[in-house]
Amino acid sequence: MLSTDSLERQLLDALPITIHAIDLDGRLTSVPQTASRFGDEPGAQSAPPAGALPGASIWDLTGAGFTREQVEHAMQRLRMGRARVVRWELSPAADDRRVLLAQMTPLHDDSRAVTGFVVSTTDVTSVTREREAATEASLALARATDLDHVYHETAHQLRQRLRPDIIVIAVTDDDGLAPRVVYESGSDGDEKALGIRFAAAWRSAIGDGHPVITRTGSSVELTAPFRSPGTAGAVTIVLDDVESPERLGDAHRFLSSLAIDTATALERAQLVLRTGNRHRSQASGEVATGVAHELRNPIFGISSAAQLLRFRAREDPVMEKNVGRILREVERLNRMVATLMEFGRPIALKVSAADPDAVWDDVLETERGRLESRAIAVRRTRPDTPVSLAIDGEQLAQAFRSVLSNAVDAAPEASDIVLQSATLPNGGWRCRLTNGGEPIAPELLPRVFEPFLSTKPGSTGTGLAFAQRIIDEHDGTIQIESSAQAGTTVILTLPSATRNATLP
Repeated sequence: MLSTDSLERQLLDALPITIHAIDLDGRLTSVPQTASRFGDEPGAQSAPPAGALPGASIWDLTGAGFTREQVEHAMQRLRMGRARVVRWELSPAADDRRVLLAQMTPLHDDSRAVTGFVVSTTDVTSVTREREAATEASLALARATDLDHVYHETAHQLRQRLRPDIIVIAVTDDDGLAPRVVYESGSDGDEKALGIRFAAAWRSAIGDGHPVITRTGSSVELTAPFRSPGTAGAVTIVLDDVESPERLGDAHRFLSSLAIDTATALERAQLVLRTGNRHRSQASGEVATGVAHELRNPIFGISSAAQLLRFRAREDPVMEKNVGRILREVERLNRMVATLMEFGRPIALKVSAADPDAVWDDVLETERGRLESRAIAVRRTRPDTPVSLAIDGEQLAQAFRSVLSNAVDAAPEASDIVLQSATLPNGGWRCRLTNGGEPIAPELLPRVFEPFLSTKPGSTGTGLAFAQRIIDEHDGTIQIESSAQAGTTVILTLPSATRNATLP
């Protein structure tokens, strides 16, 4: 509820600060007293601008900010009936930082002929500053090309404009899970405590799509939702001692506008990430193919020489043993070359309408022996209603198999692997595969999808890289989260429509 003083202040601020009547040549015909907006008390009167005398041209008023060109242009438009009202912004004087909105309307006689004009000015400085701040924030976020940069730039714009005590950004993957904190500033850093404190506001804002305002003592918590394809989230700020309704309204508008810009920036950053991944995968594939071709002939030569040597050294047990070792290594190199050739081969999707969970069913059945050999059980949850997407089941099965293989190798014996899949509100599909093994080292986590990176002896390190290529070709995403508390989770997302996919 606004106080009487606050309401009067807002009403006065909404009134024009000057009103002039002029004739068809721009000369003043009426010069009333004006309600001051120049720092006097509300309602105080001030003298007209210097030179404001009947017969003087309105553009000659000292400190009024009118230009002859703009006034004559407005009068011409109104006389010719091209507009009912003409508005433009102006600055009263070089040393005056205010922004005024000028408005001109025509005066008519009984025959509807234009006989003069009324020119008024209203102080719109606060609105203009707010618009400029929103524009600057939008441009700054447009330059952010990765997710972390987007979150930090959003927080920077909030600090610069509103100076909040606490900033928290939380996101959810649009599959019903609780939002997780991706950025916080000004709190004690306890993400679990922040989740509990703001959970209700996040659920309400994300669910309804409207900002939420919560008062706690002398503080105000403002939460604005944002949504980009596959991701929903909210930005929450805490402001202390907000007594002014004007400041609260300004903060509400700026936060809501910034949340929209954040969603756009996140969508752009995700597109840049997918494009970069696809280009890196293609480049790595070309390198792998080149290396494989270079290795194939020398390996064939070594194998042929070793076979000949083995034939001649049959009566020397030591020699035969060493030759056998050479041939086993040659065979291992041949398998590696075959893997490199497979990794470098371009992926051409052959899509059909199918359920990704059905693909998982086949993979789990095929890999049952591997799971049982380590006494690992898969705990499965899936959507009540199957989803139908345009996918290449064979390629997708290879990606799922690589992900499962890594999860099984990392999981402790006789443990559980959790596979959760869900349909998304936008028609897409997402699954999470979690094992409770040792977490991935922080320095390796950003590099897990790099080809030829492996911590397993004898591995070429192309499994996850190839899985990423397949998911990228489906216009999906694959990411890994790993911590000592939650284990390691691979998150796979497939969209409702795949780029260039045509169903038979």
